[in-house]
Formats: sequence, structure tokens, C-alpha cells
Amino acid sequence: MTPSELARYIDHTALKATTMPAEIDRLCAEARQYGFAAVCINPCYVRRAVEALAGSPVAVATVVGFPLGATTSQVKAAEAREAVLAGAREIDMVINIGLAKAGQFDAVEADIRAVVEAAQAADSPAVVKVIIETCYLTEDEKVEACRRAVAAGAHYVKTSTGMGSGGATVEDVRLMRATVGPAVGVKAAGGIRTAADALKMIEAGASRIGTSSGAQILEGLAGVAL
Repeated sequence: MTPSELARYIDHTALKATTMPAEIDRLCAEARQYGFAAVCINPCYVRRAVEALAGSPVAVATVVGFPLGATTSQVKAAEAREAVLAGAREIDMVINIGLAKAGQFDAVEADIRAVVEAAQAADSPAVVKVIIETCYLTEDEKVEACRRAVAAGAHYVKTSTGMGSGGATVEDVRLMRATVGPAVGVKAAGGIRTAADALKMIEAGASRIGTSSGAQILEGLAGVAL
């Protein structure tokens, strides 16, 4: 895989609470330079990123219900709607993890659907990625969360926020891909810092990689045996 091919898998990410405007500008400049699929940023910076990336193929992604997933469906839908109107083309939402742990998957599905519908309502509909936060779920819960995301109309399922007790694993990516099939994307995120990490996730079935180490990953690709 060439650096430019790998770059198209990467969501170049800056989601820390301390992220400052200058860091968003740098993130967007790097995304242009390397040709990443998207930048993934907090909602307050969507308009800034849209302006910085105007005329480029790099999408602006933002997060909803992040990082806990415990806001109401109405609030998540409003977040998604505002982000899309501001120019976001991808929405990474967090499921209600507590309801998933309680086995209330009808409510989990309804929560996802509210965001999907809000993201699709604008003139320029957005892709929705559903973060199931695998570190907190059993294997059966991971499978059911993925199934419900697909049923709700989501375009991707995603492993992690990067803020939980664990990040992406090859085993979880493989399980998620087996569950959703070939038509739905799988995003691996959380703890992916090297080209070797990224390639393992892609081999396991990931169609997108979320990382704050995008530049380092591409620069390290030459040292990986392909």
C-alpha cells in the first residue's frame, strides 16, 4: 500500500479538551498535504475547518454525544443538525452505552436513528458513524450494537472514542466486519499510532482509521513490510 492509498483511510483527529484553534489550522493543513479522508474535530471548530479545507477533497467530520453517549436523543439530533448546517459531512456519534449494557437495544437503535435522520435532513446529507465503545461491551453486546446501527441506517460502525478504558483491537474490528457485512463501513479508532497498527486494522476489515498520528503513520510506512 502506498502512502497516498493509506492516507485515504485516515480520519486525522484532534478531539482533546485542550485543542486550540491553531491546532485545528495545523490539522487541516496536514490533511491537505497528505490527502487524508477527513479531519475529525469537536463541533465548535466545524466552521473553521470547513473554511480551511475549502476546495479540497478532505471531509470535515465531527462528534455527537461525545464522549459518553449519555445525552438525550433530541440533543444528539440537534447537535448533528447544527453540525451539518455548519458544513460537516460526517458525524461520529456515541451510542447510549448504559442502555446497551442494560440490554435496551430498541432504545439504542432509536437513539441512532434520531441522529441518522437529522444528518440526512439537510440539503447535503452527512455520513453517520456509530461509536459503540467496544471496551465496555461484551462480544454479544458488540454484535447487537452493530446490528442495531445498521438497522437504524448508519453508514459505519466505529470501535472507540479514544477516551474510554481501551481502544481498537484487531479482534473487535474483525468481529464488527463479520457482523455488518461488506456494505457498511468499519472505523477503527483509539490507540492506532503506527503504520503497522493501521495496516493490521485494515487487514482485519477496517475501511477507515481514526488517529491523531496520521502524519507519523504515513512517514513510518516505508519501514513496514507489506
